[in-house]
Amino acid sequence: MVENLRRYGVITSNKVAQVMEAIDRAFFVPEGMQPYADSPMPIGHNATISAPHMHAYCLQLLEQNLQPGMRALDVGSGSGYLTACFGLMVRPEGRAVGVEHIPELVSYSIENIQKSAAAPLLKDSSLSVHCGDGRQGWAECGPYDAIHVGAAAEEIPEALMEQLKEGGRMVIPVGNMFQDLQVVDKNSDGSLTIRTETSVLYVPLTSPDAQLRGY
Repeated sequence: MVENLRRYGVITSNKVAQVMEAIDRAFFVPEGMQPYADSPMPIGHNATISAPHMHAYCLQLLEQNLQPGMRALDVGSGSGYLTACFGLMVRPEGRAVGVEHIPELVSYSIENIQKSAAAPLLKDSSLSVHCGDGRQGWAECGPYDAIHVGAAAEEIPEALMEQLKEGGRMVIPVGNMFQDLQVVDKNSDGSLTIRTETSVLYVPLTSPDAQLRGY
């Protein structure tokens, strides 16, 4: 999988390649699916695990903010795959936090991470997954150098902008029918610089009830 993504020029970072090789995607997709296929896959509860190329793309956008000792927040952490990748990138002494609003997916993601190379990080509490409304972030572990949002927001949530550290970067899909992957950088004076990176298609960032109803 990683070799193919490198061959096609999707992965250009050695660090991202190493981390995606270390965190085996097979532990994060339901049995019977093709874990290394470059496509999103359903994980239940109207949630998906993103395609490997999107994981690689987001990791590379955030790489400079996922250095050892930094803090990272994964909103809508779903399967736990990207949270596990964050954990490996920010160790030692960093902190990776996943927030997921479906309790069953929180349990599922922790089980997945426990099978992976990131399992020791759960034990030493440098990686954790919490049940909560990701639109509100997870303030008690912030502020964050890196924030990734794995579902499309109608607009960038205020709480996430507040929890982004000065010098930090957030990657978030924004929009309804038409969505853009936006990169949000917080400057040293607290102001934000926002740019559009590419067009994307994500499930909505919404309430648990709306998600379970099928939006």
